[in-house]
Amino acid sequence: MVIKWQIRLPKLAGEELRSAYLYLPESYTWDELRRYPVLYMFDGHNVFFDQDATYGKSWGMKEYLDQTQTQLIVAAVECSHSPDNGRLSEYSPYDFADPQLGRFRGLGRETMEWLIHDFKSEIDRQYRTLPDREHTFLAGSSMGGLMSLYGVMEFNHVFSRAGALSPSVWVAPGKLSKLAREAELGRDTVIYTDYGSEEGRQRPKVAGQLSKLANILESRDVMVTRRIVPGGTHCEACWERQLPFLIPTLMYGLE
Repeated sequence: MVIKWQIRLPKLAGEELRSAYLYLPESYTWDELRRYPVLYMFDGHNVFFDQDATYGKSWGMKEYLDQTQTQLIVAAVECSHSPDNGRLSEYSPYDFADPQLGRFRGLGRETMEWLIHDFKSEIDRQYRTLPDREHTFLAGSSMGGLMSLYGVMEFNHVFSRAGALSPSVWVAPGKLSKLAREAELGRDTVIYTDYGSEEGRQRPKVAGQLSKLANILESRDVMVTRRIVPGGTHCEACWERQLPFLIPTLMYGLE
């Protein structure tokens, strides 16, 4: 079951309405004593429904979770569609500049603080979640993948596991590496990350930047699963095909 409703992010977007989505396993309706881990995802409009997805193709998350009977709640919020590249600002933890895109103010910390203090708090109040750090995860792709890496490092006291598919580490590789070296990270931290082999043609340095970041995290006893996806491209159809790798990694040892 996927519940969809409208919410506001006042500090980030004023009175603008955005869609929020919540996936509940089938067991939620009859196993009334059970509580569930929660995966918080970025770009929520791309997670469940093709008709809502930016390019007409979603991750098909509901179908995968139903078929595998994964006992997991997924909560996700639509990104900013502001024509001035509001998504890039909200999904970047750092100010950055790009020759083709221009300069951007990073609002990633503000986005994470809203997600933790407003969205997560509301989900925990209304639904039978396991709200502790051990059972609270992040995931996303592209800029959402960047935010997932940043979120699990900067807010490791809230999130223990994260999935970062094709993460946009090119935004600030040096700052991310510094955070990986200096953040307070629990040794039970789990990170899944991947990058498509065909993506390197667009940004050839990213695979190396991601590898360097993963090496730092592994040196700190973070459990990192990393893959180069054969023939992988930067799109939802490709990310959907990685769900059999992503979800079992996030759930490993918890079921």
